[in-house]
Amino acid sequence: MGLQAIFFYLFAFVAVASAFMVISARNPVHSVLFLILTFFNAAGLFLLTGAEFLAMILLVVYIGAVAVLFLFVVMMLDIDFAELKAGVLQYAPIGILIGLILAAELVIVVGGSVLTPQAAQAITMPIPNPAERTNTAALGDVLYTNYVYFFQIAGLVLLVAMIGAIVLTLRHRTHIKRQDVSRQVARTPETAVEVVKVKSGQGI
Repeated sequence: MGLQAIFFYLFAFVAVASAFMVISARNPVHSVLFLILTFFNAAGLFLLTGAEFLAMILLVVYIGAVAVLFLFVVMMLDIDFAELKAGVLQYAPIGILIGLILAAELVIVVGGSVLTPQAAQAITMPIPNPAERTNTAALGDVLYTNYVYFFQIAGLVLLVAMIGAIVLTLRHRTHIKRQDVSRQVARTPETAVEVVKVKSGQGI
């Protein structure tokens, strides 16, 4: 067994174990920390396969932004997780159905690669030689040349989803004072200052 195989089994074992702890940990903060550990080991697996760009994206985007955002949201919001977990059994049939679908897809993928190993050699974009072209440059060629329209459409869908999330979560409360810039700029000395005449000895 070579050194690469040892690191593969190490990263794979820690990734699977930490992924199991994400869904089994009672403390949500611990779940987020185990999720970060899973991302780290997945990035190590990407490095072993030569996909260094995907590994760096996984570290920068998911660990640096998404997982840390989850951690801050969980720590800052006062969420009653006992109440959320109380009705989890009613979603068990849907969860089992989704799990069976994912298991069937994995069986199809693994079985297809075993039964027809020549299918992996029939890809339209062959993997370039690392000595001639890096993985990042090859991925950029495919993404921004062959699939540039799909890439732009995906960006547009994400933009619409972001705007929709902002609109759905934006609440205008009537009892909160808000800043009106145009009204502040249009103020005059007559409207900005109010002179009140107070009788002697009465105060304000």
